[in-house]
Amino acid sequence: MEEEKDDEPLNDLSSVFDAASDPVRMYLREIGQVPLLAAEDEVRLAKAINKGMEAEERLSNNGSLPPDEHAELQRAIQQGNRARRSLAEANLRLVVSVAKRYMGRGMSFLDLIQEGNIGLMKAVEKFDYTKGYKFSTYATWWIRQAISRSIADQARTIRIPVHMVETISHLIRTQRRLQQELGRDPTPEDIALDAEMSSIVGLEEEEREIILLARANSERLDPIMSRKLRRASNRVEQILRISLEPMSLETPVGSEEDSYLGDFIKDETMPEPDDAASAQLLREQLRTILKSLNPRERQVLEMRFGLKDGQSHTLEEVGQAFGVTRERIRQIEAKALRKLRHPSRSRKLRDYLG
Repeated sequence: MEEEKDDEPLNDLSSVFDAASDPVRMYLREIGQVPLLAAEDEVRLAKAINKGMEAEERLSNNGSLPPDEHAELQRAIQQGNRARRSLAEANLRLVVSVAKRYMGRGMSFLDLIQEGNIGLMKAVEKFDYTKGYKFSTYATWWIRQAISRSIADQARTIRIPVHMVETISHLIRTQRRLQQELGRDPTPEDIALDAEMSSIVGLEEEEREIILLARANSERLDPIMSRKLRRASNRVEQILRISLEPMSLETPVGSEEDSYLGDFIKDETMPEPDDAASAQLLREQLRTILKSLNPRERQVLEMRFGLKDGQSHTLEEVGQAFGVTRERIRQIEAKALRKLRHPSRSRKLRDYLG
């Protein structure tokens, strides 16, 4: 199990959240009054918790016990409850330390702390002091899991798996650290080659070292390594895309907040203003030119090409409408088109038709 850094001093946390709301500052001051526990204190409390749990089980399985034994079990239960509360309260700062890493992920800081406290209580119940590791190491895993699950279930409009929430959190932390180290925004390749991120995006440590050495010596990568680096970088880009939050079209834009994001989104179903104006002028010119034809020629072209209602008709259909043969309609159509091709008429349409 990965070991996390112990609780940060409350003063350090308070400085991080100077701009936080009053309830946050009040909570930080309150939990700062609880002293931290030494390792032997954690073991002592864990033993009392286990003894209390055993007493509860014994009472539930034995309805009739001697009064003195019943009283002794009740005392063990009470001591276990007090130990449970003491162990949890002494580690509330650990929850704050873990929760602050998940800020800006769609949940308020107090909500993150609340979910982390639920994970802390699970850790208190399940901690096995005989394993030899510190309680904070064990509890950190439960706190992170509780917060990650909460973010996955509540914070996002589109739900993503819990393991991906952890991956996104890891990537964002790496991205911020590299930004400070490099003095610029890291590229997907920079992130993929980071020691803490490479294995997550599919690069083995040996492959990572080969690529870094080649880059340091300005050497060209062989095709296999180049392909693996490209694949890892694509994976980073994919995770970054997944991490993006949807944005409401009702989001106010500008300081006046009198316009919204949706006002600036292009409607792909609507034509461009220039195209719409050109189409309108083309229709007007076409109507003017068609008026230069005789009524029958104009009606034949309108039916054949759907110039009036958008519905084109076959020679047979037009012939039936006029009571003539399809061949006669073809002749009328050909004659009308020859007239339209005359320079005096076609010149008016050339600017619109290219």
